[in-house]
Amino acid sequence: MSFHLFDERSGTVTEFIPLNPGKVSIYHCGLTVQSAPHLGHIRKEVVFDVLRRWLSAEGYEVKVVANITDIDDKILSKSADRGIEWYELAYAVELELHRAYQALGCEPPNYEPRATGHIPEMIELIKVLIDRGHAYVADDASGDVYFDVRSWPDYGELSNQRIDDMAPAIDADPRGKRDPRDFALWKGTKPTEPTTASWPAPWGAGRPGWHLECSAMSLKYLGSEFDIHGGGLDLRFPHHENELAQSRAAGHGFARYWMHNAFVTMAGEKMSKSLGNGTVVTEVTQQYPARAVRLYLAQPHYRSAVEFSPTSLAEATSQLERIDSFLTRAGATGRFAFEFAQLPAAFVEAMDDDLGTPAAVAVVFDTVRQGNRDLDSADKQAAAGRLTQLRAMLHVLGLDPFDPAWAGSQGSGDLTEIVDGLVQLLLEQRAQARVRKDWAAADAIRDQLTALGLTIEDTPDGARWSR
Repeated sequence: MSFHLFDERSGTVTEFIPLNPGKVSIYHCGLTVQSAPHLGHIRKEVVFDVLRRWLSAEGYEVKVVANITDIDDKILSKSADRGIEWYELAYAVELELHRAYQALGCEPPNYEPRATGHIPEMIELIKVLIDRGHAYVADDASGDVYFDVRSWPDYGELSNQRIDDMAPAIDADPRGKRDPRDFALWKGTKPTEPTTASWPAPWGAGRPGWHLECSAMSLKYLGSEFDIHGGGLDLRFPHHENELAQSRAAGHGFARYWMHNAFVTMAGEKMSKSLGNGTVVTEVTQQYPARAVRLYLAQPHYRSAVEFSPTSLAEATSQLERIDSFLTRAGATGRFAFEFAQLPAAFVEAMDDDLGTPAAVAVVFDTVRQGNRDLDSADKQAAAGRLTQLRAMLHVLGLDPFDPAWAGSQGSGDLTEIVDGLVQLLLEQRAQARVRKDWAAADAIRDQLTALGLTIEDTPDGARWSR
């Protein structure tokens, strides 16, 4: 079965056919670095990391570019409120983003361009749009430049809207616009803004509009046409609708497929900075194992909303403990040599069906159940086969505890080996105490391990432990 992906314009799941055989190019919109990323932001990183891992597992050479929006109205406002330079705030939050996605085992993009490093490309793109009659310089001497939405007949095709039904664009003062829905390509310098947030341009000094930034960077690094463009669902309109319009109007094929993940919600509301209900990733991973946070974000289908509650991460932690308990019982150690043929057919079918992680994770837990039954019946050969299948699936989902990505984090492979060695040492001391019939010492060791949250199981082959 070949990989199928939901086509947002047709509303159907269709076969994914890349632009170049054997290669896949992906651009997903990164964070506007105004404040630390919360779980709602980082879900996108996890979704696209799983996508990348799956396409790589199927044999594609995958190239990923994800931008950093480091100049924006909110960045200027928040840095002014804190009394620091805007670029200091942007850089600090960018580092926080890196820590967040690395904490959850996400591979970094092949390249992560910053908007401020691509002003010349943005100016050239605006020139093309003006020359083609799709953009105009405002006649109010503001230095603003706008995209003329009525000049592009297909405007609204991504979000399936008609122009007359759309709300006005609120990204700039409407006084210089021909139509209230025209959006800013360039924002002229304002007296209240720092001079460092301004660049020279033919129509006046200023800075780029948000939508223009992503078009210029994706086209520079992935070419005139590429395979997949995506991000959070809130970006579909107006951000990606505007990106699509200006890029196509400039003569580019742009993205062949669009992919948007749904929100993380709290009490039914989108997790966001503006609502004040965000959960900062670096704080969450101090309370729960990072792999459990990743499982919580990766398990639901990417197009389904994830409801956050005080019990949701605790449940994910318990699920992860079931997986790790079998890994321990089955004797898993060290790095894993992945091969596609090791994956169960049901897992492959689920992942090929629009990245169907709920069904794929169900196969993971079914494999754990069967593997435990194999161990209980002393069928070591069957258990070894289940272990191989499980680790292959965990590799694809980015959840294998022995992957170097988890080194130094809770549940990392290196830490597991150390803990296992220490626990086994105590279990050997307990066994020796039992041989001596020193029941008090044996019970004391067991009670100490139990107090640490471990379960000790005495079997004919010796004592085993699990969390």
